[in-house]
Amino acid sequence: MRVLVLGGDGFCGWPTALHLSARGHEVAIADNLSRRRIDQELGAGSLTPIAPIDTRLAAWKEVSGREIEFHEITIGKAYDGLLALLASFRPDAVVHFAEQRAAPYSMKSAGHKRYTVDNNLNATNDVLAAIVDSGQDIHLAHLGTMGVYGYGTSGMAIPEGYLTVQVETPSGWESREILYPANPGSIYHLTKTQDALLFQFYARNDGLRITDLHQGIVWGTQTAETRLDPRLINRFDYDGDYGTVLNRFLMQAAIGYPLTVHGPGGQTRAFINIQDTVRCVELALLHPPARGERVKVMNQMTECWRVRDLAQMVARLTGARVAHLPNPRQEADENELAVENRRLLSLGLEPITLEDGLLLEVAEIARAYSDRADLSKIPCVSVWNAERAAATAAADAVAAE
Repeated sequence: MRVLVLGGDGFCGWPTALHLSARGHEVAIADNLSRRRIDQELGAGSLTPIAPIDTRLAAWKEVSGREIEFHEITIGKAYDGLLALLASFRPDAVVHFAEQRAAPYSMKSAGHKRYTVDNNLNATNDVLAAIVDSGQDIHLAHLGTMGVYGYGTSGMAIPEGYLTVQVETPSGWESREILYPANPGSIYHLTKTQDALLFQFYARNDGLRITDLHQGIVWGTQTAETRLDPRLINRFDYDGDYGTVLNRFLMQAAIGYPLTVHGPGGQTRAFINIQDTVRCVELALLHPPARGERVKVMNQMTECWRVRDLAQMVARLTGARVAHLPNPRQEADENELAVENRRLLSLGLEPITLEDGLLLEVAEIARAYSDRADLSKIPCVSVWNAERAAATAAADAVAAE
């Protein structure tokens, strides 16, 4: 299969590109390297050293004997370049990671909100329009987020994309199937809900074949492929904007920093290991919807945990101390969460669950590169609104007394 990976230099995109290449697929990456520039903006690079993209690709060719093409393109801006790439590479599938992926970053300021909306929505629409324009029968697999559903309890397991409802008609109550009602908690999540509507339109209007993978929070760093050479190592984000919660805890434990739990820690989230992320993407590519079929939505997660329970697990393993801080997000202090994920399991996914050995492996990576950590970047300083900002400032003032 010929696969074009958009955003293939990022945390999920890079190991996915390597995994697909290792599995015998012909892979090309399109990326504008914006994640590296955001590192410079935030002054908080990956804990693990990320080699230049040409070094990464040369290392992959050395260790695998396989070549991955690279095209520096800004998806969402360089439409003609994207269309030309589709015409020359002629992919069977496009994997779309080319979006700003961090909720806290999307809420830092009006400028960051505008950037996230502009980048993410234009990228998705350009990809869809270019597939139509190309005249090719290309399957699009998109990495979405469980956050499109929101995190409130509904008294039921969140289904995979669609919900059956009863509507009253002149002839009585009838069943209808609708997209599960969106309830985004950030501008980033809002763009993903808009992506879902774009997918519905293009699938219905143009017959595009689309799979939308609603992914949980990713933990872990390395995959079988990124372990092959130090130059292939994956990102390990630990800062308050891009670091995912469990990886942040493990890094904090490795350097003796208190585990930063926001609020009481009753937020329940869905999780998935990075190794399962790359497997799920390939499973989605191997089982595309038929032309004319509705958008295939799959919940790409393996288990649900409360944040405070994760913190206690890491504390038990490492001896770290837990610190409860004001929550910068506008969200409930406590929520229940149950999620359906039968589709990927039925396709053969054997989930990696949170186990002591794997957690300690991630902590070892964090410890090995702890000298690269900037402790000033660990706290989350991006607040959702003025009320949360005031609460955070008040708590800081009390702590300073």
